[in-house]
Amino acid sequence: MKLIRNITIITAIITMTVCLCSCGFTTFDNFKATFIDKPQDKEATVQIGVLEPVTGADSNAAEDEIRGIQLANKVHPNTGGKIVSLVFSDCKSNIDATETAVQTLITKQPMVILGSYASVYSLAASPYIKEAKIPAIAISNTNPLITRNNPYYFRVCYAESNQGDILARYVLSKKQKEAGVLTPEGNDVALAKATAFADRIKAETDNEDAVPFYEYYHTGQKDFTEVLTNLKASGIKYVILPGDYTDAANIISEAARMDLDVQFLGDTSWATDDFRKALDSGVKNKNMAFVQFFAAEGNVEGEAVTEERTAFLDAYHEEYGEDSEPSENMALGYDAYFVAVDAIGKAPKGATSQDIANILADPAYSFEGASGSINFNSDGDPIKTAYISKWSKGKIVTIATIEALK
Repeated sequence: MKLIRNITIITAIITMTVCLCSCGFTTFDNFKATFIDKPQDKEATVQIGVLEPVTGADSNAAEDEIRGIQLANKVHPNTGGKIVSLVFSDCKSNIDATETAVQTLITKQPMVILGSYASVYSLAASPYIKEAKIPAIAISNTNPLITRNNPYYFRVCYAESNQGDILARYVLSKKQKEAGVLTPEGNDVALAKATAFADRIKAETDNEDAVPFYEYYHTGQKDFTEVLTNLKASGIKYVILPGDYTDAANIISEAARMDLDVQFLGDTSWATDDFRKALDSGVKNKNMAFVQFFAAEGNVEGEAVTEERTAFLDAYHEEYGEDSEPSENMALGYDAYFVAVDAIGKAPKGATSQDIANILADPAYSFEGASGSINFNSDGDPIKTAYISKWSKGKIVTIATIEALK
């Protein structure tokens, strides 16, 4: 009896194989792809590409952006009645690999691409994204060239020069009519921040001489006695340091030893532990302030905590524990994902990537995210809230909110 049953089973398998072959399934790969892998129904899913250095030298730094995207996907896995599928492509922390990665990603036909960490990789990907007409959203890239002359690239953080403008508006909010600049020679990025800072101060005070202290130093310089003596003599109380954070830490530390009553101003790199650890122990909290794109709950003086920020923090603490605090890159990655799914959700049925790009580029488009209200200007740069923060007892505390300029 058992022999008959075994023969029957073998006969059935042979019959099924013959049927499969007659239907065109001539290889196991075809059979596996059709019956085992069960590919997702494209009508029921929407793909969002994630272009990031998952491996290589920049992978650790990119991790917070990726975590923010994944957390947002966990919180909101659907849009427009479809499941959102994240499709990753690894830049491998290499420009050549980035070009290959973005081309591979484009073949998957995502509706939007998020990333990449590090401006150099986004710049490498930019021509391919533009040619494919797929909108991309940079997360923490501050290089202005990423969005300039590419109508398909957007970003959720401010560009370099915008940070200088934000710091100037902070100074003006303190009823100051003069400010200073101390910048490294030959540094184009620092120059862009310094120029935006000085231009805003001069314009708002209607005074071309509103920045009477404007001096240079050499990158890597160790002794700042002469320039800081000049600063002390000028009487200026607010000075932007747009150069490398290592030089900035050395300048602030030496100024503290000279007992200068000055508040030095910097960019988002000052929010790192590396910057904090580079400061002398004698540096006072009041002597420095810096731009941030996100402020955690309980750290914003004089500002109501928004529903969106609360939702992000609740999700973050559930995932990583109540005692941990999210980085701004994680919040920005979270917001970039939500901007993408929001635009996709607002698109009509059968919309293309071009339709999504048009929605994001519309001046009327606006999204309230964890890091504040976001919409985009004609260059694809955000018009959004920014924050001015300082270090206090090893933690970042936000001391001012700078509202978006329409």
